[in-house]
Amino acid sequence: MSKIHVDFVRGKKVESTHQVKALVTTVDGEVLLSTNNDNEYFFPRSSIKIFQAIPFAMSNAIKNYKLNNKHIALACASHKGEKFHIKELKKWISKINLKTKNLQCGIHAPLDKSSSEKIIYSRKKFNELHNNCAGKHLGMLTSCLVNNQSITNYLDYNHVHQKNIRKIFNKFTESKLSKKNFSLDGCSAPQYSFKIKSISKALNNLIKSYKNNYDYSDQVRTLVNSILENPEFIGGTASFDTKVIKASKGRIFCKSGAEGVFLFVDFQNEISGVIKITDGNERAIPIAILNIFKKFKVMSKVELKNLEKKEKFELKNHAGRNIGCISLTMK
Repeated sequence: MSKIHVDFVRGKKVESTHQVKALVTTVDGEVLLSTNNDNEYFFPRSSIKIFQAIPFAMSNAIKNYKLNNKHIALACASHKGEKFHIKELKKWISKINLKTKNLQCGIHAPLDKSSSEKIIYSRKKFNELHNNCAGKHLGMLTSCLVNNQSITNYLDYNHVHQKNIRKIFNKFTESKLSKKNFSLDGCSAPQYSFKIKSISKALNNLIKSYKNNYDYSDQVRTLVNSILENPEFIGGTASFDTKVIKASKGRIFCKSGAEGVFLFVDFQNEISGVIKITDGNERAIPIAILNIFKKFKVMSKVELKNLEKKEKFELKNHAGRNIGCISLTMK
């Protein structure tokens, strides 16, 4: 068992501490690192979008509507609303001849501050495509269209598409979801709580599937390869998951989720990791992941150094003066 916490230090005093729940295993389930929270339930949030996208990849939607790899990556993404994201989302919704109001994800400003400010200054309005889950919803809607399923209630618990998603979760986690685990995500799509070890199992089966040793291999390779070839589309220019994929030159698939969740899969070394910051503060994720990568040699020293340069572990105030640092303790 390990204990991991991240400290935000001001001067020489710890100002804030974030506890880290973690489980890192080999593809065969050998535990490499555990904080002894394996049986605890948590909401993976957007980190599990790749599993939600498998029914989309199984349908004829990609071929029928001639969707490109960027569209496929967006189906698994939490995009930041940058110009290149919106451009591809507009192409996609035009291909399927739907309106933005058909997406039931709701509206929020782009998560990328610069993109949001440009829209505000231009006095234009935000719409559903700016929602970071727009790609996931377009994937669901496109699947429903090609399968002649209703799109007015595509988010309902008992809609056939949502049932198909639960079948995927049951398959990859090797466990059965219960109605008591059901809730709603921020985008109104069904969200479920899982045991940490169940998501770890799902990630290891994702590795097997990608390497043609498990079910849904064609669909998984389509989704994963589209993401690895277009890392800016899984998050955005400044997203940590995007930075990790680029720094690893596509060896690592990873995805963040709200409330301090981060999942990763190392296809080369065949290990996976589930990270949950107990208090949900996402600022603790980068240093936790970098230290785990260093411990298990997930990245080379050069790759780690390049990634570390893009993260700020020295804290500065608005005047640019050093005020402290971010540190991690792993026992």
